[in-house]
Amino acid sequence: MSEPIAFLGNLDPDEEAEFLAALATALPEETFRPFRTLTPAERAAVRIAVVANPDPAEVALLPNLAWIHSLWAGVERLVRDLGTGSAPIVRLVDPELARTMAEAVLAWTYYLQRDMPAYRRQQEAATWRQLPYRPPGEVGVGLLGLGALGSAAAERLVQAGFRVAAWSRAPKPVPVGVTGFSGPDGLAGLLAASDIVVCLLPLTGETRGLLDAGRFAAMKPGAGLINFGRGAIVETEALIAALDAGRVSHAVLDVFPVEPLPPDSALWRHPGVTVLPHISGPTTPGSAAAVVAGNVRAYRATGRIPAAVDVARGY
Repeated sequence: MSEPIAFLGNLDPDEEAEFLAALATALPEETFRPFRTLTPAERAAVRIAVVANPDPAEVALLPNLAWIHSLWAGVERLVRDLGTGSAPIVRLVDPELARTMAEAVLAWTYYLQRDMPAYRRQQEAATWRQLPYRPPGEVGVGLLGLGALGSAAAERLVQAGFRVAAWSRAPKPVPVGVTGFSGPDGLAGLLAASDIVVCLLPLTGETRGLLDAGRFAAMKPGAGLINFGRGAIVETEALIAALDAGRVSHAVLDVFPVEPLPPDSALWRHPGVTVLPHISGPTTPGSAAAVVAGNVRAYRATGRIPAAVDVARGY
């Protein structure tokens, strides 16, 4: 029997139990143990930890970790909390997560394309008025980010008939039917051409504050914004100013610099904002456990650690 795999996370008891059950089903030959149940000798033997927003102090008490498997796709918080000296961090790359994120992107793109925010305001004013219909082929959607999530979202949008463009930091292959942009000039070009901008970028030193007053000024007048990436990519005060000026027509925000969003945040009450409680790309225990199982089995068979996060880049 191999040494136990430590499970560390800031989850409520029901969530923890669900993940542990899924991991045990997907990988019955291994033993997953919550950190609090491990003896000092067992902690010293642990080589693999599966984590979900762990306490860094607990991770530090696993002195012989070979690698850490995150249950989330986003790892910037984990990288920040554990620091550059941590064991290699493997992020969750889950096809089911890409599917659910693409589903959310399509749903909220339809929300803006079909003028649902305007109809909500009309309902509040008891106004019965039909607005002109814009078919998807007349709506340009610009995706910021072309990783696994961005590529899946781009394909769904193309299938739905939207005009789709995508931007990445450096040139990358793009799905069929998608126009590719890259670099600073490409970002300006995509913003100027898009009726709806969808952010799926990770949070790094380069993307923090990327959508600032200057970038909002570069957007097509009246464009919509969907942020499913990370909250700190968008400068909140600059977004509110752009909404008030009509530069941005509506913003659908699922991520925020501080979560839960504080009750006194102006975003809750702004008529041009839809606030979502970080629901766009939930981790599904069963599919996540299958990904973890595949990576652990490969490590046991070969001794090679799965592809890890580039700490310098943050993802």
